[in-house]
Amino acid sequence: MARILVVEDSPIETHQFVNLLVKHGHQVLTATSGDDGLALAREEVPDAILMDVVLPGMNGFQATRQITRGAETRHIPVIMISSKKQPADRVWGERQGASAYMVKPVNHDALIACLDSLLQSRKAAP
Repeated sequence: MARILVVEDSPIETHQFVNLLVKHGHQVLTATSGDDGLALAREEVPDAILMDVVLPGMNGFQATRQITRGAETRHIPVIMISSKKQPADRVWGERQGASAYMVKPVNHDALIACLDSLLQSRKAAP
């Protein structure tokens, strides 16, 4: 079981992600803004983060950049999940340090496969 932080401002999307992750045996933390997501990542140090891009206050790109460059959080894989589907958005997400970028609506099987792969890679890292 891994602890996954979901940073998403849509209650419906949050509910769907939480149900999916719990169904796969994960513990879930949630935040509804980039600022809260960053604070929770620093406080709780989850095993992985699902990060929306369009958020109130600090957006997902900004929060991901701070998480992936922070000394205490840089090891946490971030999967960016957004309705922004331009190739430039994906590239920008990767430049901020995202481990993966998925476009909404997300295929649940693909999301779990991506998450499992990132969690396994993290376990195998020295």
